[in-house]
Amino acid sequence: MAKKSEQVEKLVPDTSVIIEGLVSKRLSSKEIVAQSVIVHEAVIAELEHQANTNRSIGFLGLEEIEKLKLLSAKLGFNLEFSGVRPRAAEIRNARLGEIDSMIRELAFEQDGTLFTADKVQALVAQAKNIKTIFVKVQTISKKIRLETFFDSSTMSVHLRENVTPFAKKGFPGKWDFVKITEQALKREEVEKIAMEILEEASIRRDGFVEIERQGSTIVQLGNYRIVITRPPLSDGWEITAVRPVRRLTLDDYKLSEKLKERIAKQAEGILIAGSPGMGKSTFSQALAEFYASSGKIVKTVEAPRDLVLPESVTQYAISHGDAQEIHDILLLSRPDYTIFDEMRNTDDFRLFADLRLAGIGLAGVVHATNPIDAIQRFVGRIELGVIPQVIDTVIFIKDGFINKV
Repeated sequence: MAKKSEQVEKLVPDTSVIIEGLVSKRLSSKEIVAQSVIVHEAVIAELEHQANTNRSIGFLGLEEIEKLKLLSAKLGFNLEFSGVRPRAAEIRNARLGEIDSMIRELAFEQDGTLFTADKVQALVAQAKNIKTIFVKVQTISKKIRLETFFDSSTMSVHLRENVTPFAKKGFPGKWDFVKITEQALKREEVEKIAMEILEEASIRRDGFVEIERQGSTIVQLGNYRIVITRPPLSDGWEITAVRPVRRLTLDDYKLSEKLKERIAKQAEGILIAGSPGMGKSTFSQALAEFYASSGKIVKTVEAPRDLVLPESVTQYAISHGDAQEIHDILLLSRPDYTIFDEMRNTDDFRLFADLRLAGIGLAGVVHATNPIDAIQRFVGRIELGVIPQVIDTVIFIKDGFINKV
């Protein structure tokens, strides 16, 4: 049965539906038939600001405007730009509702229909008797192109413009670097894959943009940890996606009774160390599940949140807060154990030390080539005499197994 078309004379979309690409989708499918589409200059200004600061949603929005321009010729509606361009302060205060207010005002003045995916925007507009189409963003996940590069044995995929795509296949400590296809990816293809990842992350419950900087974006999408880099940070567009290939329990590591008893009853300042790709996160995941199944309250501090854990384990993203906020939350919520995956900078090491001295059981993941180097990474960051009170056990992971304790 065909969906009923909604006939409107003037359609006024806000930023939320532009970024999600919903305007072009609804017009193309004839779910909405409009005589004219009026885009407020404030929307363009906000998207321009986002794109100038290299935020991905800005590029997604500008791409949607370009689609609307092509659709206007194809479907025969007028595409207009109206309203006063906002001042810099109003763009900066977009989250406070300044730009939303300007878009509502335009819809009211034009006697148009506001099109939004923002529930608050829709409620305010309806309260002011502005005709409104509110659409809830779909959260149904689809298979994106990135996933087609993976098979059951793929650990990571490496995509770069003008280079053939490669993958690491195998498991930690024993893998091969193989070519996925013979054809090199064009810059436009890598950009499109990146935009698809970001679009999917914005609508999926298990999708998060963990860190966004001028030249890089780190995304957690389901089990995939994705790093996107672009100029000027890198000399070209590049996407690296990592996925766990094994999910192990603590029993799979065949621990001695002495070590298992130490982990269960004594160890409260654990360092999980190893080189990149050796299986540190896999072990920390098994450790978290062990503590959770033992009736302990377990929380994790991650950047990004890539551990696959039971619902009973709360996962905090330090990239969306700061060390002080995480410190306060953990002290007030009183977990028995916290997994810190992983410690990279001085603030992370100091937070680990401070929480340990406060009495919270911690297991921290660090990159190191041997157990001594793992302890050495604390030197200069905290007082030397405090280190024995902070760390009581170092577990060194190599080739996916416990190598030294």
